[in-house]
Amino acid sequence: MGPADLTAALAHMAPALFDARVLVGNATHDDAGVFRLTEDLALVQTVDFFTPVVDDPRTFGAVAANNSLSDVYAMGGTPLTALNLVAFPADRLPLAALGAMLDGGREVLEAAGVNLLGGHSIDDPEPKMGYAVTGVVHPDHIWRNSTAAAGDRLYLTKPIGTGVLVKGIKDGTADADWVAATVAALLASNGPAAQVLRGLDGPSACTDVTGFGLLGHLWEMAEGAGLSVVVDPSRVPLLPGAQLLAARDAFPGGSRNNRRFFEPHVTDRLGIDDARLGLLYDAVTAGGLLFAVPDHAGDAVEAAFGANGLPLHRVGRFGDGPAAMVLDHVADGT
Repeated sequence: MGPADLTAALAHMAPALFDARVLVGNATHDDAGVFRLTEDLALVQTVDFFTPVVDDPRTFGAVAANNSLSDVYAMGGTPLTALNLVAFPADRLPLAALGAMLDGGREVLEAAGVNLLGGHSIDDPEPKMGYAVTGVVHPDHIWRNSTAAAGDRLYLTKPIGTGVLVKGIKDGTADADWVAATVAALLASNGPAAQVLRGLDGPSACTDVTGFGLLGHLWEMAEGAGLSVVVDPSRVPLLPGAQLLAARDAFPGGSRNNRRFFEPHVTDRLGIDDARLGLLYDAVTAGGLLFAVPDHAGDAVEAAFGANGLPLHRVGRFGDGPAAMVLDHVADGT
């Protein structure tokens, strides 16, 4: 199922029950739902699972947990509990592999202070794993993907390229150092970045980059806010080996679907090479936070990330509407 199919399917999903306590639903395709409990407390709820992105079962379980927690961080929330979702071919793989998957996920949850309450498993020909995660957030401090303002700076916290690299790992075409860098990126938590942002005034808009790729999730931000946004491809960080694999046109099917669906919303003023362009649509797993802050707050945000030893890349700027994405240079101070 590609982005167009998914969007069409979601268009037919109407809530069975309207409740004013639902603060965030599916209207803008935010990263998680939010439900108000009291005047100063709301639940953040999300679920995500996928097929293996690496061969090692413990690492796969850890990536699955990290990816699921990210949606709560992207909403400004603090994750508290999780339920495991796992599909496993018990007649084809040793149960020790399942145990390693579960151990890898548990270790990530424990490091994040998240309580694993249980879960559900099914017998399935292909392994799959993920989590339903519940967190909390103050109703006045929810981070949405649709609330950027004209003039805001756009930042990204992690490099892109996991789509072509995960495919390269599966195909055996990724060098060992590329694999190591990819795994490190997949396991890098968005929790510390979210914590830094919460310690400031928070972002004006935020999401995390996952299956729809950088430009796909950026389009959700631009469309939701009714704004244009300029992205400077030269500022977008890439994982080692991503450019070489992209030059071989080694994109997975999801990345190709992203490009077909989101390319009509993009104007390329730079004429960048096709491989680099393709990476901007590349489907991402456990990607970084993509967020906007007012221009006057940008320097303080950059200083805070630097003081905490966290990577941060200024990749663009929001402008006036209508909604559009433009590839062009963005200079500091503009």
